[in-house]
Amino acid sequence: MFTLFLTTFTTVFLAELGDKTQLATVAISGSSNRPLAVLLGSSCALVLASFFGVVAGSSIAAMIPSDILKTLAALGFLLIGAKLLWPLTKKTEDHL
Repeated sequence: MFTLFLTTFTTVFLAELGDKTQLATVAISGSSNRPLAVLLGSSCALVLASFFGVVAGSSIAAMIPSDILKTLAALGFLLIGAKLLWPLTKKTEDHL
C-alpha cells in the first residue's frame, strides 16, 4: 500500500509542478495577503478533483479490463503529444 501511495504522490506531484493550477495559485497568492486561505482553497480543489478522478477511474475499471485502459491511456497521451508537437514540424518546414 505504501508503494502505491508513494507512486501516486510522486506522479501527481511532478505532474502538477508548473502546470496551470500551480500558476493560478501563485497568481492568486501574489495578489492577496491571505496565503493560508489560498493554500486551503487550492488544496481542497485538488483533493476534490482527485476524488472525481478516483471515482471515475474505479467505475471505468469495473467495466473495462486494466490492460485495455492502460493502452487507451497510452494512446491518448501519444495523441496529445503529437498534437502539441505537430505545429513545430510546420514551423521547421517553413524556415527551410
